[in-house]
Amino acid sequence: MIEIKDIKKSFDDKEVLKGISATFKSGSCNMIIGGSGSGKTTLIKCMVGLHEVDSGEVLYDDRDFTKLNFEDRIPIRKEIGMLFQGSALFDSLSVQDNVMFALNMFTDMGHSEKLDRVNFCLNRVNLENVNKKFPAELSGGMKKRVGIARAIAMNPKYLYCDEPNSGLDPKTSIVIDNLIQEITDEFNITTIVNTHDMNSVMEIGDNIVFLHQGQKWWEGSNKEIKHTDNPELNEFVFASKHFKEMQK
Repeated sequence: MIEIKDIKKSFDDKEVLKGISATFKSGSCNMIIGGSGSGKTTLIKCMVGLHEVDSGEVLYDDRDFTKLNFEDRIPIRKEIGMLFQGSALFDSLSVQDNVMFALNMFTDMGHSEKLDRVNFCLNRVNLENVNKKFPAELSGGMKKRVGIARAIAMNPKYLYCDEPNSGLDPKTSIVIDNLIQEITDEFNITTIVNTHDMNSVMEIGDNIVFLHQGQKWWEGSNKEIKHTDNPELNEFVFASKHFKEMQK
């Protein structure tokens, strides 16, 4: 479980996060949604330590990440997997070496043990016989799946997914959504997805945090979101749906 308490963050004179608190549960797909400038990307970066909070707490199973120094944060960072928006694969490395990257950096596994883990992760995302391929040889959906395989290589307790469906067609997006949900359930991971894709929200959003102008404006499930009377959330949801319809 990840808990954030009264997170505040400013850049120069601009207050971006205005005291946000939320709980992200294990074994759940927790989603952070909101319009451009709402603060969702800044919040994610604060939670993983890419930005330091001005005040507040980020608790990983009751361990306050914000109060730890660089060295003391390493054990928690080893428990975090990250799927980046553009997959962020290393173009010069093969699929196998991309997935093995964190294992090489953070473990003392032998090569055969690391290779077994790589193959397990690739099989888990339904990719076979791609070990020696390079990112340039893969489709967008395959790159995302390699990114997921790399993110789970260290058997993380916490998984962050930044716009996982960005640039994907609707059919492939569904595949990625289902895969994220399956992995979350199967390994009891605390998954946090930063997204503006309302299709993903409605399909796999166990818990949804809606940010508006740097504040937590609403929190609930994908079932509750259909019946909310929150005007800003309704505007965001239905504008997103309308946009999707226009793209068909």
